[in-house]
Amino acid sequence: MTEPILILAAPRSYSSVFGAMLGQHPQTYGLPELNLFLGDTLGESWSGLADVFPTGHSGLLRTICEVTEGEQTEEGVERARGWVKRRFHWPVKNVFAFIQEAVGPDTLLVEKGPTVTFASKHIERMYSMYPEAHYLHLVRHPRSSGKSVMKLHTRDGGPARNILDPERIWKLCNSNAVSFCDTLPIGQWMRIKGEWVMSDPHLYLPQICEWLGLDPGPEAVAAMLHPEASPYACLGPKGAPFGNDPNFLEDPVLDWDRLARIEEPSMAGDIDWRPGEAFTAQTVKLARQFGYH
Repeated sequence: MTEPILILAAPRSYSSVFGAMLGQHPQTYGLPELNLFLGDTLGESWSGLADVFPTGHSGLLRTICEVTEGEQTEEGVERARGWVKRRFHWPVKNVFAFIQEAVGPDTLLVEKGPTVTFASKHIERMYSMYPEAHYLHLVRHPRSSGKSVMKLHTRDGGPARNILDPERIWKLCNSNAVSFCDTLPIGQWMRIKGEWVMSDPHLYLPQICEWLGLDPGPEAVAAMLHPEASPYACLGPKGAPFGNDPNFLEDPVLDWDRLARIEEPSMAGDIDWRPGEAFTAQTVKLARQFGYH
């Protein structure tokens, strides 16, 4: 069976838009966040997710609804919920196999979900299922990533004090990804800055396609520049509204003027969300390993 393209990324690292772009390649199928690697069975993943990420079921429900019914409706979501619950005993890989069969055996699934990087055991479980997959580690500067975390969690008036420290999240998730990638053979994984891909997709998308063995031609790249064409690039129906970054879902069309303004900030100076404090030495070291300064 064809093994998927698996994106490893900390939260707020452009993974929603990048995953959707990669998923619009004619040879791929971009999935929303399935969050399936949190357990060995579908039931374990579903239950574990409910405790830490209550809206995290949206992506799986929307996917099952889409591949079984060809559309996403409120009624379809409820049928998908029943489909999931009747299969709680399924090994997680069976769920991927079901989706793979639905989209076609030669189509590469593109899966991303920051939840997998929160614990090395989740990444190890993912690898045990797909030891031959392509793994892409997508990174973003800790300052801009952290500011984006804060902005998202406070955009609806929520208290910032209830948020886990963004620097800690960034360091944890990326450290886990680095430790994993270091165990893989050369050629099976790639690390790339999200800032590079988003600011110059015409340059970097063909290179990524070549690494994946996909057509890097202009027509394929042109399709990838329209992430809004994904059936998951919009808010979903009641009962499964998300599955990706809500900002992306509300406005998935690439804003070329905004992308052209993307810059990498400095590691020096106070942390924006912790005035009077600087990034820890460990964070600085890891960021410099990625080429940030």
